[in-house]
Amino acid sequence: MNETRQYPARPIVGVGAVIVDDGKVVLVKRRYEPLAGRWSLPGGTLEVGETLKAAVIREMREETGLDVEVGPLLEVFDRITTDEAQRVQYHFVLVDYLCWPVRGLLQASSDVEEAVLAGPESFAEYNLTENAEAVITKALALNQQLGSRR
Repeated sequence: MNETRQYPARPIVGVGAVIVDDGKVVLVKRRYEPLAGRWSLPGGTLEVGETLKAAVIREMREETGLDVEVGPLLEVFDRITTDEAQRVQYHFVLVDYLCWPVRGLLQASSDVEEAVLAGPESFAEYNLTENAEAVITKALALNQQLGSRR
């Protein structure tokens, strides 16, 4: 993990994906802070010279073992975490996309402890953040509008 993510000099751009497959969504249990040990959407940080969509493809392969087709932009939001002294410990600008798996087998790798395919009926078990739940809801609705591609 890149230690400069803590107490950054400027916000860090991150990408994430709601990978939809047959009405279910890929969730990952984060290995590192922020959100270590919590279930969330797969994602990671943008590298210099990399496009947002290329970063999504790379991060999904690294974290889930899946090659994805990157679909529409879902949401852009801030994740700002402060420490006890109210100093900004983490500041990410997160860009989430709707994606569909095209190859690979779902497996936890790199920055995640576990990876699962979960249906909406089981989301409560994963104690997702409010932002994650909102973007998943938006993704599932958009996926349905697009003709349930998966």
